[in-house]
Amino acid sequence: MDRELIVVLDFGGQYKQLIARRVRECNVYCEIHPYTKTPGEILAMHPKGIILTGGPNSVYADDSPTCDKALFGLGIPVLGICYGSQLMAHKLGGKVKTAPVSEYGHTKIELDGIQSGSKLFQGMESDAPETSTCWMSHTDYIAQPPRGFKITAHTDNCPVAAMEDPGSRLYAVQFHPEVVHTPFGTQLLKNFVMEICGCTGSWKMSSYVDTTVKELREKIGDGKVLLGLSGGVDSSVAAALLAKAVGKQLTCVFVDHGLLRKNEGDEVEAVFGPEGPFELNFVRVNAQERFYIKLAGITDPEMKRKIIGAEFISVFEEEAKKIGQVDFLAQGTIYPDVVESGTGSGGAVIKSHHNVGGLPEHVDFKEIVEPLRMLFKDEVRQTGLELGLPRHLVYRQPFPGPGLGVRIVGDVTAEKVRIVQEADAIFREELEKGGIDTGKGQFFAALTNMRSVGVMGDGRTYDYAVALRGVLTSDFMTAEAAEIPWSVLQTCMTRIINEVKGVNRVLYDLTSKPPGTIELE
Repeated sequence: MDRELIVVLDFGGQYKQLIARRVRECNVYCEIHPYTKTPGEILAMHPKGIILTGGPNSVYADDSPTCDKALFGLGIPVLGICYGSQLMAHKLGGKVKTAPVSEYGHTKIELDGIQSGSKLFQGMESDAPETSTCWMSHTDYIAQPPRGFKITAHTDNCPVAAMEDPGSRLYAVQFHPEVVHTPFGTQLLKNFVMEICGCTGSWKMSSYVDTTVKELREKIGDGKVLLGLSGGVDSSVAAALLAKAVGKQLTCVFVDHGLLRKNEGDEVEAVFGPEGPFELNFVRVNAQERFYIKLAGITDPEMKRKIIGAEFISVFEEEAKKIGQVDFLAQGTIYPDVVESGTGSGGAVIKSHHNVGGLPEHVDFKEIVEPLRMLFKDEVRQTGLELGLPRHLVYRQPFPGPGLGVRIVGDVTAEKVRIVQEADAIFREELEKGGIDTGKGQFFAALTNMRSVGVMGDGRTYDYAVALRGVLTSDFMTAEAAEIPWSVLQTCMTRIINEVKGVNRVLYDLTSKPPGTIELE
């Protein structure tokens, strides 16, 4: 694609995705690649700049990730972060040693580069005075910078917290500018990308859509495409993008397993079905009873997940056979899935990702097409809006693949699904009425396996307890319970007990992650 590019070389850093996101927030396209890329391969990509990530190793160890020294002589600006900064120093003749005192977390830092006129620190005078804080995470440190480099920041325990050789267009920081804990970090990365690399910030979702549609048309030609449409954000945006590219050559199979939120199946059909705005072939399979039968009496959460995933694939395969041979199987894979799976980066495999629980084994197709595989989640949402998807679908609350199967503790029945659907709909409705910002986390109702005695009217009840769950999180790795106003919770409790048959008690789950998980199962 004809666009400005920043290449992030991954040396195993846990924040590599954050670096790429920060660059893209400057409207500059960025890709993560393994540290094994050669200087020649990088030159062929025509990047405007290169960023080296952090990593857990020591640069002077024999088996540590490394790079060719020639990388620093390409004439392309390079920014080394943490391990990347140490690698730059090590390769260019500086000295890297084990630090007498390791630094972790918030650290006071002196930004000498502000006074010296460093391009990397320009425009920070008001936002970051010379004495600021940053986020450190290192055991080794640069004891002596290479010849020609000047020190532009230091801490009490780290003499070279930042260094640069502007003539060679080489810059390095020991701290992590990509995390929110470094208050001036976003400005620093913007300075590197815009001022030092000379990017204009012209990459927009509209241009991404146009270019991707063109590429999809060239790749698919007159071939047939099959997509398993779950109704989630990723698969919905992938469907809209493919529909714009190839129209009726696309068939979307929507398996309604009976474990969706209230009215969600109908909402998906309204967008992608024959009455919707997209030109494609839409097949809805109402397989609720099949799933309920398979799940009958199953209480183990992992077993439920496996059953739901396997049955989903089974139904999908049956429908695919009716369609016949297709040329492409489409998936809603997005960039974090690619990076976490270890594909295209030098990092470890965090977890394997498969769209809709796994690839079908008995569908006859030639190739997989993944139109979203280079986008982060927020970019996927922007793409969806650009394609004309309704806002309520694009900003739909995160929803697990097994659906309500993991929001019902214990065995799953049609009656329990009805209860949790109704309670969840009330909860989300009252949150919206109360002006609660649900975009920074996950909010839902779940059904506990607890039944208790209650009194309604003059009669005794023995019914279920619904648990309301609201968490705030930036990465879904950790989460804190949201402080929902008491009046909103009281309204939710009253409505759920009065309107949802089978419920006589409502709880609010205060558990953070860790020790708990976001979902109940």
